[in-house]
Amino acid sequence: MAEDILNLLNKSTAYCSGAKISAEMGITRAAVWKKIIALRKKGFVIEAVPSKGYRLVSAPDLSADYIKSAVQGSLFKDIIVYDRVASTNEIAMSVAAKSNLWVNSVIIADSQERGKGRLGRKWVSPPGKNVYMSILLRPGLETRDATMLTLLTAVACAHAIKKISGLPVSIKWPNDLLLAGKKLGGILTEIRADIDKINLAVIGIGINVNTRVQDFSAEIRQIATSIKEGSKKYTPRNELIVEVLKQFDYFYGILIKKGKHFLMSEWKELSSTIGKEV
Repeated sequence: MAEDILNLLNKSTAYCSGAKISAEMGITRAAVWKKIIALRKKGFVIEAVPSKGYRLVSAPDLSADYIKSAVQGSLFKDIIVYDRVASTNEIAMSVAAKSNLWVNSVIIADSQERGKGRLGRKWVSPPGKNVYMSILLRPGLETRDATMLTLLTAVACAHAIKKISGLPVSIKWPNDLLLAGKKLGGILTEIRADIDKINLAVIGIGINVNTRVQDFSAEIRQIATSIKEGSKKYTPRNELIVEVLKQFDYFYGILIKKGKHFLMSEWKELSSTIGKEV
């Protein structure tokens, strides 16, 4: 219900009247006002002007309600945001084993205690700065095509970052997002599969968003970067997550309906090595 109101406010170029929200949602204007108050308590700044209606001024930096409202109609059924977890991939794998209700869900955390990278490496995950999320799917792809999920996610992230920040992101096979040759983000895909079919896929995404170079540990300071370092601007995490999910939804649909050839051509355009001198 909250995401429906936010969706209407987001789509309005100016104010959205209480009468319109009431009619669209099938509730009274008094009920609309109660929902607005509830959203304000969650940190949304919503302006109310008599005879004009409501206007969304700003949203919390990380909000399940906001993200849900912006990805309505996509493949994603639910968005869950935690303050702190061990690992979003671990949670996704755990809940998937218990119920199919979590399929096509997205698990997001403000911080992680045991963020994971490839080959068992630790992904440093401080609070309040970056994006840590996992997408849970049952794609039904052939096991040999598992890498396509990683490439798809990398392509989606690169397009999303470019759209939000204007920064040109490249992809280093198979899972690194690079900005000016430094690591901006990474993707970790974990699957459960039979010999010929993927039964479950959890795709973990980590993107350095608002971390300053001095905030990186000494061991990675020379090789890591963030969107803020590249753009010199603050990037709302909500907006980046929404765009990543929209791009993922688009390219996932392409993969399922048209196969991997189109996706591979997109990846080659963004590759940090193909067509480059080494």
